[in-house]
This record gives sequence, C-alpha cells and structure tokens, in this order.
Amino acid sequence: MSRVGHTYTRHFELDTRQHELLGVDLGEGAPRRALIVGLVLFAAWFGGLVLLFGLPGKLTFTAYFVPPVLVSVYGAQQSRAVERRWNMTRWALGIRYLVLGHRPIICGGQRAAARSEWITRRDRWAPRLAFLAESPLGGPLDRWLGPDDGATPGAGAPIRLDSRPRLYGPDAVAKAARRRPTIPHQKKGEQ
Repeated sequence: MSRVGHTYTRHFELDTRQHELLGVDLGEGAPRRALIVGLVLFAAWFGGLVLLFGLPGKLTFTAYFVPPVLVSVYGAQQSRAVERRWNMTRWALGIRYLVLGHRPIICGGQRAAARSEWITRRDRWAPRLAFLAESPLGGPLDRWLGPDDGATPGAGAPIRLDSRPRLYGPDAVAKAARRRPTIPHQKKGEQ
C-alpha cells in the first residue's frame, strides 16, 4: 500500500499579473514574475550577443530574439514533475547536478564526504550520453567520462534503525542530575 500526500497550499497561490506595459494593453495580463525573468534573460542574451557580434541584421535577428523568449515562455510554466517549481528551476538544478555533481551530507554535515563518496562524472553523464557511445565521439567521450570502476564503495555497513523511544519522568531526570559530577567554578582572578 502506497501513501499519497497532497499539497493544499497550491490552491492559495495568487499570481500577480501585469495588464499594461509602457502604454500597451496586455489583455488578461502576463504573470509578473515570468515577465521580469524574461526581461532579465532578454537583456543578458541580447546584450551579450551585441557585445560579441554587434547589432543584429535581418538574418541574425531571430538568434538574438527567439532563445530568451522560448526559455522565458516554457521555463516560467509549472513543472509537471514537481508542481511547485517552474521548469526553469528544474533545468537549472539538472545542469548544476551534471556539472558539479552531488556532495553527500553525512551525519548532518558533521563530516565532510570523502572524494570516493561523491557521484562520479561517469555515473552522472553516461545515462544521458549513451546514444553517443557507438558514434565516432565514443572514444573521446569515454576518456572524458573517466574510468568505469563499477559501483563505488560505500561509507560502511548499513545502520539498523530499531531504536525504541523512552519517556523519562521528573524523578529519573533528578536522579541523573544528582549523579552528574559537579565542576567547581573558577573565582575571579584565577586562571
């Protein structure tokens, strides 16, 4: 039997909309957060291309204009996999995972993970690049992915989770406090 959780706060999310922009009526309005992200992406993309290649011509105008619009329109939609995130957030997390990997958190961050405990580049990229294995790029791809060591060694034996909670009353706490050794306090002036 599987359990299914429901998120009810999604129904209370109110999306602000921009109905007019620089005197132009936008009809029902565009979501403000998506509009702001789109304007920032457009400014960065367009500005970067102008710095690299100069102003657009008739043939290159599409390359200057369409990519940020497509990323803004499809990226600002709610993700089907995780409905509380935008597609753009999932894309950014996926790219970060492929580039940087995942550093495991051990004991709540009390111990840094050893390099052998990280997920290797081959484990992150190989499933996404399997179609290139039989192509002429297969050799350089294998060198870039690194050696195939199989399963990486784990951190140790599994820990059994069979603990039992105990409730201590005030009498047991007082008894434990009496058993605790007292530490003499230093007087002022003593080192």
